[in-house]
Amino acid sequence: MAEDVAARFQRAVQHRINGEYDDAVSLFKSVIAEQPNNADAYHELGLVYSFLVTDDCLPTLEYACKLAPHNLFFIMSYGKALAMFGEFERAKQMFLWVLKADPFNDDAQQQLDFLSAF
Repeated sequence: MAEDVAARFQRAVQHRINGEYDDAVSLFKSVIAEQPNNADAYHELGLVYSFLVTDDCLPTLEYACKLAPHNLFFIMSYGKALAMFGEFERAKQMFLWVLKADPFNDDAQQQLDFLSAF
C-alpha cells in the first residue's frame, strides 16, 4: 500500500529537521505533485531551499504565501529569506505587513529593527 500524503509530508518534515535535505526535497515535491495547492508543503520546501541557499527559495516561499495569504508564519519565513538574499526593502514590507496584522509580533519587530541599518 502506498504511503499516504500526510505521512509522506511528516516524513519529509523529519528529513528537513535532520538536515537530510535531498530526501526532504524529493518528498515535498511528491506531496506537491499530488496536492498542488498544499501551502504547508510549499512553505516547508521553501525552508529547505533556504537552508540550501538556492534560487528556488524565494519563489517557493512566495507561492506558499499566495496560497495562504494570512499565514503570518509563512510571511515571516518569506521576509527572512528575502533579507538573507539581500532584498531588504521587500523584506521590510513583509515584516510591516505582519506587524499591521499582529502589532505585538516581537519577531517581526526585531527583524525590522535589524533591517533598519540597511
